[in-house]
Amino acid sequence: MPVAPVRLVVSSGEPAGIGPDLLLALAADPIFQLPGELVVLGDRAVFTARAEALGLPFDWPEADLDAAASTGFRFRHLPAPAAVTPGRLDPANARHVLDLLDHAADGCRSGDYAALVTAPLHKGVINDAGIPFTGHTEYLADRVGGTPVMMLVAGGLRVALATTHLPLADVPQAITSKVLTTVIETLHAAMVDWLGKPQPRLLVAGLNPHAGESGHLGDEEIRVIGPTLETLRARGLQLIGPLPADTLFTPRHLDHADAVLAMYHDQGLPVLKYAGFGRAVNVTLGLPIIRTSVDHGTALDLAGSGRAEHGSLAAAIELAAELAMRQAA
Repeated sequence: MPVAPVRLVVSSGEPAGIGPDLLLALAADPIFQLPGELVVLGDRAVFTARAEALGLPFDWPEADLDAAASTGFRFRHLPAPAAVTPGRLDPANARHVLDLLDHAADGCRSGDYAALVTAPLHKGVINDAGIPFTGHTEYLADRVGGTPVMMLVAGGLRVALATTHLPLADVPQAITSKVLTTVIETLHAAMVDWLGKPQPRLLVAGLNPHAGESGHLGDEEIRVIGPTLETLRARGLQLIGPLPADTLFTPRHLDHADAVLAMYHDQGLPVLKYAGFGRAVNVTLGLPIIRTSVDHGTALDLAGSGRAEHGSLAAAIELAAELAMRQAA
């Protein structure tokens, strides 16, 4: 029986960055097969100017959310208040970037869209505009609810984070039994739904070098991480750890694991990005909507140059469609 196409939405992110470049290049890529309808949110003048600069076509019709989803690129014009120059940030457009995200998230909640894909934004310029902003993950949780867990995917490697955008000095205090329990439960449930495995096998990293070396290099593994894992194992979860992070990411462990939980951002993500940068996808677990994203930033120096690679965006769209169709089945 044919599967009906899904309607996805893309927030094009920072208009001075490479978000418009990536979307225009992807639409012109003859190899990429769009898995449904993709509604791109942005300023039409920005896309028109960027398409001319890059020598790419831009003829996407305006989205009709009252019609059934079809296949192809569509556009939803949300104007930027200030003129956009590729590579040059302007705090006057910070609210515009968040307006794109608000429209996309609200549309996913209302059922207009089956999933959200986010192009990169620039956290600094949003804060420079006087808007406190930590990141996509936290902002979306405030908007739509849920308890977000950040996970990046590259091929068969899946790495989730117990903490996300925190200064390193704040990480130990943030890792509590309550936080770990919530994150692990969310990760476990997502792997059950995604992989169809009733008992996914999860590797859990320690916080300290050598997972604390029996308390000689830190005691968070003894006080918090280990006891929390024991409690969850008693409930039937397959959890291996806490393991030293420097040996966790080796075939001996990874070949038998469905996902890895790292304690902080730069413990797990450098390994994953080394394994699949340019093809990796950021997935936000624990939200009432499906959200995927690229694995890179705004790359202001590449905006308008034609040198930005769109592989991660293609992978993010494909994964969002896969998750949306799985949810609809």
